[in-house]
Amino acid sequence: MTKKATLRGGIIQLALKSSTDNDPETIRQTMIEAHIPYIREAGEKGVQVLCFQEVFTQPYFCPSQDPKWYASAEAIPNGPTVKLMQEFAAEYKMVIVVPIYEKDEVTGVYYNTAAVIDADGSYLGKYRKTHIPQVAGFWEKFFFKPGASDWPVFDTQYCKLGVYICYDRHFPEGWRALALNGAEYIVNPSATVAGLSEYLWKLEQPASAAANGCWIAAINRVGREQPWDIGEFYGQSYFVNPRGQIEKEASRDQDELLIHDMDMSMIQEVRNNWQFFRDRRPEAYTRLTDLE
Repeated sequence: MTKKATLRGGIIQLALKSSTDNDPETIRQTMIEAHIPYIREAGEKGVQVLCFQEVFTQPYFCPSQDPKWYASAEAIPNGPTVKLMQEFAAEYKMVIVVPIYEKDEVTGVYYNTAAVIDADGSYLGKYRKTHIPQVAGFWEKFFFKPGASDWPVFDTQYCKLGVYICYDRHFPEGWRALALNGAEYIVNPSATVAGLSEYLWKLEQPASAAANGCWIAAINRVGREQPWDIGEFYGQSYFVNPRGQIEKEASRDQDELLIHDMDMSMIQEVRNNWQFFRDRRPEAYTRLTDLE
């Protein structure tokens, strides 16, 4: 099934490094500079697949409903952040998942997107966040159009990789769709604050990993972001195995590169023992796609 018996994953959680009084381009440059030492450390330590947090070059600006932040959106793959990450990917022979704010070719249309770069620096494609929340403090529909990416799985040099972004994780259908499309490892870059979310943080991804027999990495921010201060981004990024067991976890409040060696043979072992794909009954689930 998998290309490597062991896959070395890396995930980076980071606090915002620039005041929201600055313009979006200044913040982008500051956040890129803050990430570079961790990117280089990951490359030097042999990380094969690296992922950042949701919209990693900017603050989580969705409490604001301020059109100023439209200026932070970039083209994919021809924007400056993706181009830079292609250079790092090629230099370190490292797959990099790049979650940024994307501007579409159609003027005024924006997405919450993750670009996927292979270990030779080539651009493989992108996943656009499918489920967009619209509740107090999280006015994401003001900024993001829902994606229609058809659950892409990227055949990288090291593994078959899927991406699911933040609020997506509450919807089990997408995890299953990615697994059915062949994903062995799924990353979930997020920006989530303390409250009900924290209780669910260590329930949903482990349950999804077990239900689909795959590895999952959950990535969160740390700290508080002004001037909105909607709560504490509680970090605790982690890797969870196909049995639903968290194997390695980052701190709650520190900038951190978390590296973990994933035993990819566990996918075959778990799927042989728990035959969920054999025993599923899609013909009985038509209510799930009934629009009424």
